[in-house]
Amino acid sequence: MTEFDIVTIFPRMVEAGLAEGILARALQRDLFRVRVRDLREFTDDRHRTVDDVPYGGGPGMVLKPEPLFRAVEAIRRESGEPESIVLVSPHGRPFTQTEAARLSSLGRITILCGRYEGVDDRVRAALATDEISIGDYVLSGGELPALVIVDAVARLIPGVVGDEDSVAGDSFARGLLDFPHYTRPVEFRELKVPDVLVSGHHGEIRKWRKRRAVELTLDRRPDLLAGAELDVEEQDILR
Repeated sequence: MTEFDIVTIFPRMVEAGLAEGILARALQRDLFRVRVRDLREFTDDRHRTVDDVPYGGGPGMVLKPEPLFRAVEAIRRESGEPESIVLVSPHGRPFTQTEAARLSSLGRITILCGRYEGVDDRVRAALATDEISIGDYVLSGGELPALVIVDAVARLIPGVVGDEDSVAGDSFARGLLDFPHYTRPVEFRELKVPDVLVSGHHGEIRKWRKRRAVELTLDRRPDLLAGAELDVEEQDILR
């Protein structure tokens, strides 16, 4: 079973993200587990201090190394060595579906949530085994990236998503964006569902979906095509 430990100074922020939807139902069914750890519980002063000014000067505050090391040491004592200690950071490698699949094969994953100007670099150098970024933009802290990672990984755990064919067909599963989806009504404000989708001709529907997935990927994310797993039909569409 995949188990997450998430270390944060805002535990309620993470807990709120786990309290609804697919993740909440999967947690209730014990398909995976998440323990949210309050970093302030691993401080040793009466003010529960987790940050300090940066050496060398400059704006903002930096998360201190001691509480983060203590948190991971407590996790090791309670559950054994994590198979991955993830520091979510703008410096990390991009989070992809391939990375989510790798993490989903692990048993125990610890995620360290940064804040303020960042984390003392000794945490990265001597504690983290993985450093991951969810995108080229700035967030207030690592809580949202941690939830993104948990969501993407949990979807790949059998039983979390009811229709496993849906997971297999998701965007990025084979390196392509997903094809467009429609539902009732057939016409809405003079906007119609493509005729092929209501034709009942399953062979033509399959071909249309393949073509649109390739075309959308070529238009929006051509960088994905270099690593995409294309079948013969999809390769012909690109020619």
